[in-house]
Amino acid sequence: MSDPAGVETATRPPIHRRRFIVGATCAAIAAVATGVVLSRRDHVASRDGSTVLGMVLPDLAEHEQALAQWRGKVLVVNFWATWCAPCREEMPHFVAVQTRDAAKGVQFVGIAVDQPDKVREFANEVGVNYPVLIGGFGAIELSRTLGNELSALPFTIVVDRSGSVAHTQLGPLKAAQLDKLLQRLLQAA
Repeated sequence: MSDPAGVETATRPPIHRRRFIVGATCAAIAAVATGVVLSRRDHVASRDGSTVLGMVLPDLAEHEQALAQWRGKVLVVNFWATWCAPCREEMPHFVAVQTRDAAKGVQFVGIAVDQPDKVREFANEVGVNYPVLIGGFGAIELSRTLGNELSALPFTIVVDRSGSVAHTQLGPLKAAQLDKLLQRLLQAA
């Protein structure tokens, strides 16, 4: 197709399709921003967690860390970024739960979708007491392969002691919800 000046232009999808795409994108962003949660619980309980446990990423000191080192624990893997407001809101509870439940076999691991210097500064500011790995901007695609269909943050995966995915969640993991989930998984052990 050419415009009046004879310049080749790309064809655009029909207006109804553009409106659907824009509407769906806005709805997804609004859902995450307002705390509406897209979660999967029981129907993923039998999913194999080998993809999560097979990940190897650098930590803040640039040392490669394999998530498999925490096999046998209840592993809470949280994809986050310093610029993500819901991520920042849920992290203090993660810090508190890591302190409270570490001896019971709970291990949090943060995978940052950000630059190492910004992550390091934020982790120090919040007092993060669990490993923070640097996924960079490729971590969004990594989270997508693990079930983050909207490629949004925060995204959390909980792997039980046997290595099965017990829970995935797009959006903030509320304190009461996390506590109930961990209690159930720790009692099952």
